[in-house]
Amino acid sequence: MFKMATACFTGHRKLPPKEIPAIKKRLKNVLIDCIENGYQYFGAGGALGFDTLAATTVLELKSEYPHIRLILVLPCHNQAVSWSDSDNEKYERIKLKADKVVYTAERYYTGCMQRRNRYLVDNSSLCICCLTEQKGGTAYTVEYAKKKGLEIINTAK
Repeated sequence: MFKMATACFTGHRKLPPKEIPAIKKRLKNVLIDCIENGYQYFGAGGALGFDTLAATTVLELKSEYPHIRLILVLPCHNQAVSWSDSDNEKYERIKLKADKVVYTAERYYTGCMQRRNRYLVDNSSLCICCLTEQKGGTAYTVEYAKKKGLEIINTAK
């Protein structure tokens, strides 16, 4: 039941700065449409870039749609250890405001990011992405979501 009302996010860590406003506008429109069609739970992986944009957009929409929930699915407790102070502060603020935080591993290891991504997909019926390149973690996650039968919405275009 929860899976049918759950959407996950995946996207690139580096977004072109001049394209972020347009991506955010498309993302917000997609989210509103999803919410109005019964989606209540939104899973984000907590990474920089699109994950952060998606999480903050869900949190902003909670004022209009208080029933929606942000679920952070994080790959490990020390994910942000090498991030800048400002990125770390934003990450911690998002974690505090999230409705639920799930860790898929205690510590970083090779493959923990993919494990997190599979968890997000395995617990969702919709994948909202920002995919511009057919390589890397985002492309892997979108392909995995397709194999699992999820609907895919790309906010990059």
